[in-house]
Amino acid sequence: MDEQQVNTVQQARRRLVEAGGRVSQDLGMGRIVGQMLVCLYLSPEEVSLDDLAAELELSKASASIATRQLESFGLIRRAWKQGDRRSYYRSADNIAHALQQGILSFVRGTILGFGGEMRLALEMLENARRTEGRHDEADFFRHRIDRAVQLQARLEKVLNSPLVRYLAAK
Repeated sequence: MDEQQVNTVQQARRRLVEAGGRVSQDLGMGRIVGQMLVCLYLSPEEVSLDDLAAELELSKASASIATRQLESFGLIRRAWKQGDRRSYYRSADNIAHALQQGILSFVRGTILGFGGEMRLALEMLENARRTEGRHDEADFFRHRIDRAVQLQARLEKVLNSPLVRYLAAK
């Protein structure tokens, strides 16, 4: 490839890395996570944490935090090179499957966390009814939380349905 072709390829790569960052940020996962995932996905070989940080102009600490998050979702894998103490990373072998599983896991965890908060709020409401006599306000609030709990149960059914599990396994 001549210099102009290399430059065009690098420009396309940078555009995709930035787009990945925007999409990730829109999904609430942070720009760096998306940039790093796309950067690794477009790399033919394993990339060291130092090289990732340099390419994305990040501190090593920020790059390390993002790699841990991506690893926890199963979207990247750590690799080692013999004789080298640095950590290297590559994208998951089946990125589509890993994305589906990672997103489903994230959504499930978020729903479960919110469910815990709703249970705590219900306990607080019951306490307010007993000790403060705030029946009307507590009843209204409880009705709203009961509806949210029903929605949460429906979402859990959808996420655990055989169809979603089948599609996520593809």
